[in-house]
Amino acid sequence: MTDEALRITLDDFLARLADNPEDPELHREIAYTHDRLGLEHEAVPYYEKALALGASDRLGVWTGYGSTLRVIGRYEEALAVFEKGLREFPGDPGLRVFRAMALYNTGRSREAVADLLRSLAENKQVGGYEKAVTYYAENLDETV
Repeated sequence: MTDEALRITLDDFLARLADNPEDPELHREIAYTHDRLGLEHEAVPYYEKALALGASDRLGVWTGYGSTLRVIGRYEEALAVFEKGLREFPGDPGLRVFRAMALYNTGRSREAVADLLRSLAENKQVGGYEKAVTYYAENLDETV
């Protein structure tokens, strides 16, 4: 979809929201559309309202909200959002990957790499080396 089409869609969603201010799905779609247009700062309150009102696709909302906060430099808030999302969707690989990026942004690179390694091993994405990768996730600095 072109930016022009996205802007038309956004205008339509905003007009509909004026008549339905408590519609969680409109808040969700407005947040997503702002993000797609590169308007991350404007997306934040719509993500918050979508979650507060119980929007569907909560996994997508948690992921988008946390990612948006990270992109605009609100790293600690992003981590808190990812933690809440992971409480609702334990072990979700997407949330974990975005959380790892936020950890990196806060200078917690070791923790980020360790969690990425655990996630890869848990999801059998390491070519049969799950046991070794799981071990090294906890012992990244070990040498022999």
